[in-house]
Amino acid sequence: MNLAIGSWRSAFLAVERHITQAAVVLGCLGLVLAALAGLYQVIARFILFQPASWSEPFVQAILIWMTYLALAGAMRTGTLISVDLLLARSQGRAKAALRAFITLAVMALLLVILWFGCILVWRVRFQTIAGLNISASWAYAALPAGAVLSILALVAHAIDPPQADEVVIESGG
Repeated sequence: MNLAIGSWRSAFLAVERHITQAAVVLGCLGLVLAALAGLYQVIARFILFQPASWSEPFVQAILIWMTYLALAGAMRTGTLISVDLLLARSQGRAKAALRAFITLAVMALLLVILWFGCILVWRVRFQTIAGLNISASWAYAALPAGAVLSILALVAHAIDPPQADEVVIESGG
């Protein structure tokens, strides 16, 4: 029985690792695209005196997607889901309980983002983004997509936390 659970756990973590890595890479590419589009926007407006109507909404949509895609990487490493001082000071069962509470609280938040993200995508499906002439749903779909990726990464973090996640508290002086 333990062998079956161990193999399922390993398979889940392998799939999650690839999905999260792909999400982070896409988030990084989104940052590059946003920077290039922003640069083009500045050049077009102030050098060529021909402002591009598509660049600003494109940058906004890409930044939304970049944020929600890269959020999965932060969830996997535990970067956004720790209460550092309490975790550093707690031990044993208290530490395990704190980790469980953090995981459940973040899961609740991600489920709210998923739920209301889906509602938002549905409500704006007939609206178009000015300058891009695409459905606003494409931009807002980052919320439920990012929430699903983050939930996957959060579960992976809960069952396989990073080994070196202890926080060193430095005293200023």
